[in-house]
Amino acid sequence: MNTDQLISKGKESLAQNDYVGAISALKEAADREPGFADVRQLLGVALSLAGQPEAAVSEFDRALALNPSYVEAHLNRAITLNDLGRYDEARESFRQAWDSDHSAGRPFSRSVSARLANMHMELADLYVDLGSYKQAVEQYTHSVRLRPDFLDIRNKLARAFMERRDLQDALRELQAILGDHPDYVEARVNLGLVYYRLGQYDVATEEWRTCLQRSPDHPKARAFLNMPRSQRAGEEGAG
Repeated sequence: MNTDQLISKGKESLAQNDYVGAISALKEAADREPGFADVRQLLGVALSLAGQPEAAVSEFDRALALNPSYVEAHLNRAITLNDLGRYDEARESFRQAWDSDHSAGRPFSRSVSARLANMHMELADLYVDLGSYKQAVEQYTHSVRLRPDFLDIRNKLARAFMERRDLQDALRELQAILGDHPDYVEARVNLGLVYYRLGQYDVATEEWRTCLQRSPDHPKARAFLNMPRSQRAGEEGAG
């Protein structure tokens, strides 16, 4: 099961009030993607609902260390702190949530921009399913402009660029993501794939090896790691 599937499983388990299942799936996803604030936030929610408030606060803190303007993490942290009787800290978290949600210079509040970004993403996902990558790129781009901090959407944009064979655009997007979030394994897997498609097999190999150092059981990185060797063997045989 890849990271996206683990996150989907965690969300589904939360919706079904299966907090143990949600915690299990999201912890595994967090181990694979330690730099992914959304996973930490969801794990905090699951822990809080499961009656583990101290552990939940720790996860919200990790999410906010990655993304200090994460409104949902501030709000859920505040609610959990209030339940723990830590009222002064809870009030401060509520204040930070308000400040983050009404940042100066933004056309929409962060909560509204998040909803809009996710709507554009869902439409883009549909275009991907239909094989309409030009339209998918347009919708992912709208989403990223609204919320450039949503790394999963930026990674999807890079994938759509790849499917359109716009490899240089994909390369720039993935390098930008990893410049700020070097532990985002899914983006690094895709970066290796871009290098592979560009014929830079040794560079691709190094990227996938780095993925396995961070996430030893990552199935895509392990599978892709064999591709450059088999590709070179095929070229040598043809020559």
